[in-house]
Amino acid sequence: MRRRIRATVTAGALLASLVGVPVPALAESARPETRVDRTGLDWGPCKDLEPRGDEVLECATLTVPLVRTAGGDRVPGADETVELALSRVRATGTTRHTLIVNPGGPGSGARRWASMTHGRMPEELREVYDVVAFDPRGVGASTPAITCDPDYFSPVRPDTVPADGAEEAALRADAQAYARACAENTGRLLSHTRTEDTAHDMDAVRRALGEDRIDYLGYSYGSYLGTVYSSLYPNRVRSLVLDSVVDPDNPWYESNHVQSRALQRAAQHFFDWAARHHATYRLGRTGDEVAEAYYRLRSELRADPIEATVGPTELETAALVVAYADSTWPGVARALSARINEGDSTGLLTLHRTYGDHADNDRSYGGYLAVQCTDAHWPTDWSAWRTDARLAHEEAPFVGWHNAWYNAPCLDWDADSGDWFQVGDAPHEHRAFDGPALIVHASGDGATPVEGAHALRDRLPGSVLVMEEGGHTHGVAFTGNLCVDELVAAYLLRGTLPARRPSGPDVACERRPEPRPSSRREDLRAAAEGVAAVIADLPGDPG
Repeated sequence: MRRRIRATVTAGALLASLVGVPVPALAESARPETRVDRTGLDWGPCKDLEPRGDEVLECATLTVPLVRTAGGDRVPGADETVELALSRVRATGTTRHTLIVNPGGPGSGARRWASMTHGRMPEELREVYDVVAFDPRGVGASTPAITCDPDYFSPVRPDTVPADGAEEAALRADAQAYARACAENTGRLLSHTRTEDTAHDMDAVRRALGEDRIDYLGYSYGSYLGTVYSSLYPNRVRSLVLDSVVDPDNPWYESNHVQSRALQRAAQHFFDWAARHHATYRLGRTGDEVAEAYYRLRSELRADPIEATVGPTELETAALVVAYADSTWPGVARALSARINEGDSTGLLTLHRTYGDHADNDRSYGGYLAVQCTDAHWPTDWSAWRTDARLAHEEAPFVGWHNAWYNAPCLDWDADSGDWFQVGDAPHEHRAFDGPALIVHASGDGATPVEGAHALRDRLPGSVLVMEEGGHTHGVAFTGNLCVDELVAAYLLRGTLPARRPSGPDVACERRPEPRPSSRREDLRAAAEGVAAVIADLPGDPG
């Protein structure tokens, strides 16, 4: 998942009692008052990255092997390297710990999240934590770059819902061409971008920082990265916070189809909300009526795109944000209302500029495919894809076909796929991290369905699941739910976790209030600039 937006900051209430359970593995060791960096990293001012506030943001690079053994060692005789771009915000007081944060993706640059996360953390954490982030290999400012075809996103793009066999064949040809362009313009890197490669890179970052153990916060796909890292390097984990988690039991192909249904449910929450505020938006008095208005608009844009810029695919790509954060609902509803009721398309054009795909998304989309296409095996016969996509569209028309085409280049990807990194205690599985871990999830999350949170809790025997009951936002920690944030802070600072119950969730936190409706034209701009959740760009990314 790629673009990130900010959620409205509101308070939540603790519904289940917190039972403080000290975790010996996180016991504080004696540290000097002033820590001298033991890094080989040359930290300095960031030339291409601005801090979110008045904090000092530093940048550095780290060179790692392109090819490693399964154990993470450099392959003898393999001299090719990758350069990772890192960022850091130092603790405001005496540094005691280092938190590495990943915002998800795959394909998302992470460096700006050092500053963003540090600013969103409570002061008691900022005082003692350095926050570090790095752009995964091939992504963001890391080199070499994954490059495919920026022109792929030029509007108006073909409708993702094919009207006949000819349109389906054309979409299929476009996906093949994109996969071919990635291979031609990127080369050998595409064969070394699995989640395991990034997990080994993260341990190289840990070593370069001079840390024996790290604290980790991973959102969305970052939860899967954290799951893999903690399995490969269990003794290097001090604390593990996994937010809006990827289902460990669903490889990417299966995960994407499950996700389409969850995104449909999440979009319906938006339609229902807009219906409750029909007096403001005039989109329909029931959720079904609002949905019908949306799909009618989609059909109209197929016949007559807005300013040769926003057609049906551009609309669904941008409107997808409503399934990721309810803080976007007023702005999106206002944009839809203005077009449908007043013939004013300004809001939809703004929506596309803010959330839509553009040429500069090429690197993140290529990075997404590079991981997903090789992390797990995919069906090799297009007829299987077609059957599943048609069924997904019937059950989840909001993005069913869109999600299939988003992943379709994997069918022709020029790099071998591997077995899904399954954690567990079965003979064919990788041993799961058995230390203390905190899983955070919103029950109404569309991008990563809630079933995945329960599945991961079952796979990690030392984990505790905190659920934002009724929440609609993808990415919960440090986005304003005080109930959740207090639990995360207690775990990171003192190693205390709520008691684990026979079945999850172990703690239920009340969701933040739904947004209030408003007819102000400023709403869309406010949504674009003010939302703080972890938002993925397109549905193909599970996290």
